[in-house]
Amino acid sequence: MKSVFKNAILGVALLAGVSFYAQNNRSLDNYRQPDQRGVNVFEDQKDTITTFDGLKVRVGGAFALQYQALDHENSGAVPLKEIGYNFNLATANLDLDVALADGVRMHLRTYLSSRHHPEPYVKGGYFQIDKLDFISEGLLSNLMKHTTIRIGHMENNYGDTHFRRTDNAQAIYNPFVGNLIMDSFTTEVGAEVYYRCNSGLFGMVGFTNGKLNQSVVESNGTTGGASFLAKLGYDNQLNDDLRVRLTGSLYNTGYVANNYLYTADRAGSRYYFVMENVDASASSPFRSGRFDPGFRNKITAVMVNPFVKYRGLEFFGTIEMTNGRALAETDRRNTNQYAGELIYRFGQNENFYVGGRYNMVDAELASGDDVTIDRFQASAGWFMTKNILLKAEYVNQCYKDYAVGSQLEDGKFNGAMVEAVISF
Repeated sequence: MKSVFKNAILGVALLAGVSFYAQNNRSLDNYRQPDQRGVNVFEDQKDTITTFDGLKVRVGGAFALQYQALDHENSGAVPLKEIGYNFNLATANLDLDVALADGVRMHLRTYLSSRHHPEPYVKGGYFQIDKLDFISEGLLSNLMKHTTIRIGHMENNYGDTHFRRTDNAQAIYNPFVGNLIMDSFTTEVGAEVYYRCNSGLFGMVGFTNGKLNQSVVESNGTTGGASFLAKLGYDNQLNDDLRVRLTGSLYNTGYVANNYLYTADRAGSRYYFVMENVDASASSPFRSGRFDPGFRNKITAVMVNPFVKYRGLEFFGTIEMTNGRALAETDRRNTNQYAGELIYRFGQNENFYVGGRYNMVDAELASGDDVTIDRFQASAGWFMTKNILLKAEYVNQCYKDYAVGSQLEDGKFNGAMVEAVISF
């Protein structure tokens, strides 16, 4: 592991040296800024004026560290791991964003340190096309003014929650410490095509191979399946004070060897060891406090996200309806998730905020039990600079209707988290 880490550091140093000249001007076209300027940005904005003047490499990164003061309990049928108050593992990301041609760029993210993998490994990346001038100047220019094409082994654009979630060390967009209970996030090989209208309407269609871990080995007579993604939305700044956004998204598979829509986050949960049994280790299980409906081989998921911002006050909501099954099951099961968060940002450049979020999941388990999980979070944050965020959170999560003798029977965890984030 030490040699891998040394190689990663050497690679960063070399890249930084090669691209030092480019770091004086770190702006890229069609790009979401990795600092406070990227808060409440969803899909990358489509720039109308190009600034491309040659190959440019932007080296960026993020670091995050939490102090955890959480307690947990259950019915006592299954003993839980004893946890106390202390710091979690510091996490780090390395981002490479490269302007390759006018309207063409590449993104690559590497997790240098994460809860599940303390050693560096690549999360994913993509190749984004906003112009076709690299083929022929002016080719389909009127169409490309509204169109974006993205191809790669990448974070797929299902729903809007993944734009506000914590991605390992990149936690500056998230006003809370933890993500949702059902954390929809996956990285699959595929392509997405976007079309934006001047009115604020936009749409996206995409296809992937439905696989998180790529392999040519056959399972059940096939090397995998396919996933279809679609999104339709409206996003408009109606006046200086009011912005309104509403989107609906679909993620649908036929058969896939193993679906990871709610388990693909290899970085792990922010709530270390909560509700885990006495055998839990430092790296596994690493999704403490989250819920996976277990739709391993077939899934249909629909998410609706309203977002309204009036001056410093903003509301973001999630309504998610999903159903599916594992190969061994004959009937599909249903799981629903609801979340609402209210944030008030104030101060110069909205560098302070306070907020609350309520999140609930109701699900039918493979056992036939109907269970409910609900969570309340209260948060406050301070952007010390546009690149530095300090936030604190109180969280309370309860498990209801789990079977007698279950590890989660009468389960509950609560307490405080403090997180420091640097992103550039």
